[in-house]
Amino acid sequence: MSGKGAVMADGSWNLLIFVTDLQVERTLRVKGDFHIGGVMLTLVEDLGISMDWSDHGLWWPEKNAWLTRTRSTLDQYGVHADAVLHFTPMHKTLRVQLPDLRFLDCTLDFSIKTFNAVVQLCRDLGIRHPEELSFCKPLDANHLKHNHTYVSNKKNKDVNGKSITGSGIAPDTNTFVSGVSPSGSTGSLDMNAPLMCGPPIAKTPKASPISKPAITPETTWKRQNQNNLNTSTNYSPNGNLSPNSYNYGGELPLSQSPLTNKARNNLIRPKSLVERARMNVAWLDSSLSIMEQGIREFDTLRLRFKFYSFYDLNPKIDSVRINQIYEQAKWQLLNDELDCTEEEALMFAALQVQVQIQANIPQPSLDNSGVGNLGTDDDIDAALSELQVTLEGSHVNSSPNDITAVPELYDYLRFFKPKRFTFKAYKRYWFTCRELTLRLYKSQEDASRNVTPLHEISLRGCEVTPDVCLTQHKYGIKLEVPSSDGMSEMYIRCDKEEQYARWMAACKLASKGRSLADSSYDAEVASITAVLQMQRPAPTPAISPSELDIIPEDYMPLRFVKRLKGKLVHRILEAHANVKDLGLVEAKMNYIKAWQSLPDFGISLFIVKFTDQKKDELLGVAYNRLMRMDLTTGDHLKTWRYSTIKAWNINWNAKLMMIQFEEGNVMFGCLSADCKVVHEFIGGYIFLSTRSKESNQMLNEELFHKLTGGWA
Repeated sequence: MSGKGAVMADGSWNLLIFVTDLQVERTLRVKGDFHIGGVMLTLVEDLGISMDWSDHGLWWPEKNAWLTRTRSTLDQYGVHADAVLHFTPMHKTLRVQLPDLRFLDCTLDFSIKTFNAVVQLCRDLGIRHPEELSFCKPLDANHLKHNHTYVSNKKNKDVNGKSITGSGIAPDTNTFVSGVSPSGSTGSLDMNAPLMCGPPIAKTPKASPISKPAITPETTWKRQNQNNLNTSTNYSPNGNLSPNSYNYGGELPLSQSPLTNKARNNLIRPKSLVERARMNVAWLDSSLSIMEQGIREFDTLRLRFKFYSFYDLNPKIDSVRINQIYEQAKWQLLNDELDCTEEEALMFAALQVQVQIQANIPQPSLDNSGVGNLGTDDDIDAALSELQVTLEGSHVNSSPNDITAVPELYDYLRFFKPKRFTFKAYKRYWFTCRELTLRLYKSQEDASRNVTPLHEISLRGCEVTPDVCLTQHKYGIKLEVPSSDGMSEMYIRCDKEEQYARWMAACKLASKGRSLADSSYDAEVASITAVLQMQRPAPTPAISPSELDIIPEDYMPLRFVKRLKGKLVHRILEAHANVKDLGLVEAKMNYIKAWQSLPDFGISLFIVKFTDQKKDELLGVAYNRLMRMDLTTGDHLKTWRYSTIKAWNINWNAKLMMIQFEEGNVMFGCLSADCKVVHEFIGGYIFLSTRSKESNQMLNEELFHKLTGGWA
């Protein structure tokens, strides 16, 4: 027999290969034991065109897979006579939106794992610790209206229930296809859709594998645009960026100008916890290539910080990274992805004003000699002081001459534990905090006589939330303490700001298993005090409204813009007087620290259904714990620390995830995203916890994939 796809008597058959650069087809006579590398070599010889083909590889559209193992045979890959392969460049142009909402046209390897592609991009951009970032697909408002399970069930059918064909793109391997949305929109990867900012990018038409249009070599386009992203980055031997090694024209360390009204209207603002949870459907699978996840050349992806565990933020060498974290924090707050109080919102707006002012002023040089005017001697003194604090510890209310004394915090505070059908009434007790335990006595005399405490609360593993309102002189601490029935709520009320800072710091550290003797206690107190001071309005503004054009929507969440209306600009400038002396990097770092102190910071939400429950609930994934939460209110029902995890597994057929804790097993299905996304969050945070300042370690990509891949 002969003809296309026919198998000859000698076992050979015709293999159709489409060369995307030249938009031509070639038919090769092959056998099943031919190696992939040999097939590509034969194809190049058959083309007879002298050019560099080293970046090309074979892509199998029907199977949505790269044939990257050049020593494997066609039989091993399952390639048969009816297959059509594409011979295409592995490096392709991708439009990337950074956290500051600017777009860059970057050349990335579409054939390697997404995690590795992110690592390469971050090196080019000058962003250290790329393991904290990942790619996600653009979302529109329609994606927040339905759960992932609903979208995935409908994704291969139109609104009339008919199958969708002719797209030319195989199903998305990570099961989130944005090309088909419940409302019938064209999808967020449609390049004709309006972009948040930046000019439209030209997109070359994609030809069918069986058509033969005029030859329009893609290599010509690449030569014209190869300077879109300068990649002249220097690296130290350990893989980290050298100081000042990358500048990108001085743009990436600085924020963009305010958005246009059109761009502002395209921002997504989730209206509930449910919609916030649905936003996590967009993350790409780090273990698969970009191409395998429905992304094609000239498409758009967003680069975002996925894991909220920022390691070793260094102003000397992290100007780009700090700016991008600051920008992501800013847009989270402005887009209502994170809750904050009115006072906190005004503080963030004030810091944003200071960043904008300082961006137009020459800044002190940040090089190896230190930050600003900090010289080498000062660096050594600071390091010695830090070492001394580490060795001595931070003793609270203990004798300075007794190094064996266990630090203890004590004072009169007010306490309230909610009960059903009771009014919220605080009672005054004598509190002591020692070795991760709170003890409440009726009086100081009872404590000194070792009377049995009225309440004894273990702070290890508890949730600590600030309950502060400076205008009302309210300094409260909300505790959610693990119990047999879930999380028990308790409230502590302090009388003064300084008292609140000491007890809040003690509770936060104790929840992480760290006592008052920990060297970070004093720093934690100082950090809490600094945030409170920035929230206190100054008597008079430092600048007049005429000196700075403030558009309220660019500085405050919409709910506060509507509430404060005409007096908002004056309130922002009042708050700005507290931060007017901060430099550019200092203002950004203070913004980031205040963002990190918010109660809901760093909690990625998912809508799940536990197998032992009848209704849907929220699963919150943070850097050190998992939280079972109420779907409507967000109240914490149960908390599990990663330190108690023994193993976690996924049943890929049933799409159920099981986590083995020391106290028992938990099993749930994820409704708002694929269960692989949850798996990757947990494994990613556990991977990040292995980083250590004591060892100048290389990025262990193998360990990352082992913990997040889910296929081992």
